[in-house]
Amino acid sequence: MKQQKMKFIKSLYLNNFFFYVLIGIIGLFVCAFIFPNMYNAVWLVVLALGTFLALDLLILFTARTGMEAERITPEKLSNGDLNPFKIHLKNHYNFPVSVKIIDEIPFQFQVRDFKIIKTIKAATQKEIGYDLRPTERGEYHFGALNVYVSSPLRLISRRFTFDKDQMVPTYPSYIQLRKYDLIAFSNNLFQYGIKKIRRIGHTMEFEQIKEYVQGDDLRTLNWKATAKRNSLMVNQFQDEKSQSVYMAIDKGRVMQMPFDGLSLLDYAINSSLVLSNVILKKQDKAGLFAFSKKVENRVFAERRGSQMQKILETLYNIKTDFFESDYSRLYVDIKKNINQRSLIILYTNFETMDGLNRQLPYLKGIAKSHLLVVVFFQNTELNSIINKKTTTIQEVYDKVIAEKFMFEKRLIVNELKKYGIHSVLTQPENLTLDAINKYLEIKSRGIL
Repeated sequence: MKQQKMKFIKSLYLNNFFFYVLIGIIGLFVCAFIFPNMYNAVWLVVLALGTFLALDLLILFTARTGMEAERITPEKLSNGDLNPFKIHLKNHYNFPVSVKIIDEIPFQFQVRDFKIIKTIKAATQKEIGYDLRPTERGEYHFGALNVYVSSPLRLISRRFTFDKDQMVPTYPSYIQLRKYDLIAFSNNLFQYGIKKIRRIGHTMEFEQIKEYVQGDDLRTLNWKATAKRNSLMVNQFQDEKSQSVYMAIDKGRVMQMPFDGLSLLDYAINSSLVLSNVILKKQDKAGLFAFSKKVENRVFAERRGSQMQKILETLYNIKTDFFESDYSRLYVDIKKNINQRSLIILYTNFETMDGLNRQLPYLKGIAKSHLLVVVFFQNTELNSIINKKTTTIQEVYDKVIAEKFMFEKRLIVNELKKYGIHSVLTQPENLTLDAINKYLEIKSRGIL
């Protein structure tokens, strides 16, 4: 009996409308002090309020299951993307109700004012949707789904609680994975409205001899076959397959910088997931590893059907305290564990030439045995400083410093190029597309 009483008290809430009416009654009592003839009429208003309050209690709390609600979440969330959520409501009352929904969002979203107010007709169902954008991987724990139901009298609300302690994991951006899926089948990215990549040549892996059709490269004409068949014949080539491609993710201090809510590390992780899918679709072998103080989270380059799931789970479990990265350990590990010449795409960040020069001997050592592509980031915050009109000496000084840092990024590209190291200097939001473009360019040029 005591538990039922406590449950009743916890589910009962007085609405603002009740307090507005109460304030109005207090005002009437003040007026009745000035005009005594109003005194009895005011008590009639108080009696009416008590009657309607008892009626509101009766119609809301007599139904055992007046309202049902369910939070419908994705199986897993996609990091850095808008993820859809739905709340399914079912009204069992035989009158229309007003509902206020307060969902206890995981603390990672820092949403402190979540509230949805809707009206649901008698004995009907309704589905309400909202979106959330996670900015870090891991487990997201939802609290209770609270639904406050009010009758047309709107004096009180009855609280219903559902779906308490629901957990949804957040994985690297699999939504981007679907978005760029078709790119794996063609180098002509302009067909998908994304970006045109210049096809420089073709690899020399012979496939077949076929009849010439308009549009074929005249340089591939096979003159012997043409003479035998008395019609133009051309050699057809295909991209070399089963080449190993590793994504090396620097999870050190330089990757902690945030952009649009995500760290550079998470941008690199999302890009690695999408690029792995493209690599496997191009019949190459995809692998990855992450490094900071030591090399870990390793997935050896393979082309199995389960490789994408293995890569996804490994990327999900990458954790870091953002220590200073040890490139000597990276060099030794690659020398020891990757024996076949491979394409190594290194996600890292260099802000100055001094930062590059400290690691350059190890990068040169890796580039002797493998084709190395260094992917690093433009500091987009500097653009606003550079493009801003200066009015004070301090602003002129800030602009000069910003231009110096931007210039150093271009110097880093040229310095890497001197030693045969490819580079991709990109903005975080364009990282995935630029990494795919670079991989397809290397494939089309046949330089691996």
